[in-house]
Amino acid sequence: MTTVIEETRFSVLDRSRTRESHPAPEALRDTVALAQDLERLGYHRVWVSEHHGVPGVAGSAPTVLAAAVAAATRSIRVGTGGVMLPNHQPLVVAEQFGVLESLFPGRIDMGLGRSVGFTDGVRRALGRDKDVADDFAGQLDELLAYFTGSDGASPTRVHARPTEGLTVAPFVLAMGEGASIAARAGLPMVIGDFRGRERMLRGIDRYRAQFRPSAWADEPYVMISGTVAVAGSEPEARRLLVPEAWSMAHSRTHGTFPPLPPAERVAGLDMTAKERELYESGLRGHIVGTEQQVTDELEAVIKESGAQEVLVTTSTYDREGLLESFRRLARIARLTPA
Repeated sequence: MTTVIEETRFSVLDRSRTRESHPAPEALRDTVALAQDLERLGYHRVWVSEHHGVPGVAGSAPTVLAAAVAAATRSIRVGTGGVMLPNHQPLVVAEQFGVLESLFPGRIDMGLGRSVGFTDGVRRALGRDKDVADDFAGQLDELLAYFTGSDGASPTRVHARPTEGLTVAPFVLAMGEGASIAARAGLPMVIGDFRGRERMLRGIDRYRAQFRPSAWADEPYVMISGTVAVAGSEPEARRLLVPEAWSMAHSRTHGTFPPLPPAERVAGLDMTAKERELYESGLRGHIVGTEQQVTDELEAVIKESGAQEVLVTTSTYDREGLLESFRRLARIARLTPA
């Protein structure tokens, strides 16, 4: 008899986080190498992200990086988590994913988000104004129309090439109203994280209640996302969370998101009261511990949410520790090695 975990797909979003004393290009190569490892372990898909002007993240061009990942792998699905539609014209996004799907047929996912730039300067450089009304739903409709061949795809009735007749799996990264937008469009939804479980569950309920079947999906599909860290002991697993927790605390007190430091260096820092509060908050609420502890927590959240898939978003300085965590998680979920 299979468990709820074994019936669930497991995938990974890698943000190409930079590390202290390691150049940014290395972070991109690490993402490609990790994707190869994840494929061998039996993960369902690997996604890359979009960030602009952030010192701690090397992944600024997700479709370019997705192409590199797809070229270095054979069977794992590859996509974006996500391309931020407010930063792009839907025609350009359709063309990029049309090229990806043409080169790697049957393996490309189009994860789409609605976040704008991290700072005012980045937003200006992207030609975005945070105060301008959000038209994510309209941009999404236009983008999808390029793939369905609708004459109403754009005011000029432009046809994106090569998209028509291609099937690229779209997903909506649900933040706030994103759940309702995904439901009305009839698209699979990605929602997280585990630290805001009640909010996440409310978003899932709203999505399922409002879902309308479409050409893209007959029924709701929920992917929950968050940090999962597995190790031989709970302290070892929690140690993996330290670099990211500190970087988040630093960003909220200094306005910049830095490269990940080693856990040992963070332990020796003299933090302000505010930094300490944010840092300790960043360590709480994740799924972390031994294989048995993580199994119990995953079973609970999967049963609560009814999710069909878990997207793991763990980042840390220790690359070998991260890979070992993914190995242990693959064992928990009984993934089938490639």
